[in-house]
Amino acid sequence: MSARIVVVGDVLLDRDITGSSERLSPDAPVPVVDVQHIHASPGGAGLAALLCAGRAGGLPGEPPTVVLVAPLAEDDAAAELRAELAGIDIHALGHDGATRTKTRVRSAGQTLVRIDDGGPGTPLDVDPGGLSAVLGDADVILVSDYGGGITRDESVREVLTETATRVPMVWDPHPRGGEPVPGCTVVTPNLAEARAALGRLDTRRAEPPETAAGVPDDRLAEALRVGWDARSVSVTAGGCGAFLATSGTAELLPTVPVDSSDPCGAGDRFAAAVAVQLAAGGSVHRSVEAAVAAAAQWVEAGGAAAFRDGRIGPDGPAAPRRSAPRALAQDPQEAAIHAVAATRARGGTVVATGGCFDVLHPGHLETLRRARDLGDVLVVLLNSDDSVSRLKGPSRPVVVQQDRAALLMGLRDVDGVLVFDEDDPCAALDRLRPDIWVKGGDYTADLLPETPLVRSWGGRVEVLSYLPGHSTTGIVERITAGNVDVR
Repeated sequence: MSARIVVVGDVLLDRDITGSSERLSPDAPVPVVDVQHIHASPGGAGLAALLCAGRAGGLPGEPPTVVLVAPLAEDDAAAELRAELAGIDIHALGHDGATRTKTRVRSAGQTLVRIDDGGPGTPLDVDPGGLSAVLGDADVILVSDYGGGITRDESVREVLTETATRVPMVWDPHPRGGEPVPGCTVVTPNLAEARAALGRLDTRRAEPPETAAGVPDDRLAEALRVGWDARSVSVTAGGCGAFLATSGTAELLPTVPVDSSDPCGAGDRFAAAVAVQLAAGGSVHRSVEAAVAAAAQWVEAGGAAAFRDGRIGPDGPAAPRRSAPRALAQDPQEAAIHAVAATRARGGTVVATGGCFDVLHPGHLETLRRARDLGDVLVVLLNSDDSVSRLKGPSRPVVVQQDRAALLMGLRDVDGVLVFDEDDPCAALDRLRPDIWVKGGDYTADLLPETPLVRSWGGRVEVLSYLPGHSTTGIVERITAGNVDVR
């Protein structure tokens, strides 16, 4: 049975008028656009619903069942919306005024002007019992607030407040909307929205501990989590990634910056990906991590404009199962972060292995090849120089960690390298949390000290036999003894 996601929010009609512009108007110094194409598509909660139905992050298997709860008018624009939302189960609320419409005039990939029409779009004649029944059947609820008024309606808020106590809820807020109800699983403001929201919270405190302007970015999420009484808050920070606060701790989940002139829709993509991942049973941390990658891919592919004109679908751009060889100049840790996040956004399998990898030999290559074949991405946890010296003796490593990492990154089977300084990889493993941990050797998984840790998050351990006759120690001993044939 597929998961059921209920999207609650404000629906807009987005119209793109695209054409060429080669002259100015004689009436005023403004460009004249010769229209070539007009395209309409759902925006706001409508876009979020389509992204959820398209799985918004490439999870394999049956797509979720999506229900859209939103005020809908009885006009031509609303009829267009219903047609574009075919396949989405719509629970329509009464709508005050005409359908909200955003019309963008675009030329050469740039938006020249946007025209907003319709509204206000506040809900009318809400049936709390019917709404409660729809929300109660959900596996996850996504509130997609576009400031139309649905999150300020008292009847809707009462039902959302009660439902948040028993159904996971993702809340994508808007400055003109109502505050997230208490108990939300994840709230997903961007940096500007987060600062504005914290400022509003501060004005209600008798003695505010500090103003919103004085809170650094990495503490915004935790301050809002407490102020909103949410289980977690993820503040999206553009090319930096997202700050995630849960239970008093906050961390940055980074992304790799992408080139784009149009981030429109990235917030919808992010929130929808979180909802889809939660509906599939993912933890908050993994869901947000996958959403960071999904949003970056969305922006890189052209964002909402590319979605509206069909250049990308709800699943976003496809990614290859096996990456091409990379230049040695690419940062190994950055590559690891990006590869893991992108793989989790697609619902793929993350594999990790570890070791010193001092003087690469065929045994190393065979282990890496077999490990990579177990999943969709392979990250090597590499002992630092200090760690190798403690484990192997003061004469090791032969090759310094920067060069060892660069050599590994030159291999087709390796997608990223993370260097750790401890004597064992447990701390690094806990940060990465791979689906599969691979070790080479002739022992059983139960004898490995890291096995209980890997199994604690549902991962598994695979032990691969060594390729006989190959070891770094043997190579070093032959070199030291002068027993090396260099012909």
